[in-house]
Amino acid sequence: MNIVWSRQGCAYCDMAKNLLDQKGVEYEVKMIGEGYTTNDLLESVPSARSVPQIILNDTLIGGFKELKEHFNL
Repeated sequence: MNIVWSRQGCAYCDMAKNLLDQKGVEYEVKMIGEGYTTNDLLESVPSARSVPQIILNDTLIGGFKELKEHFNL
């Protein structure tokens, strides 16, 4: 499963989603404040300190910087 934990107004969240779109990766967005809470994020990713938190193939990638590294960019 591919998930992007996100928040409205988060530029890095938008950049991460754009990069995943460019790479053709399908993902579910879990938007904090719109059906999900910070506690929901922390239950899924206990080490999270910011958004985005990106999970690809059930593996935590991390934030936007780590996503770029994942794609060797």
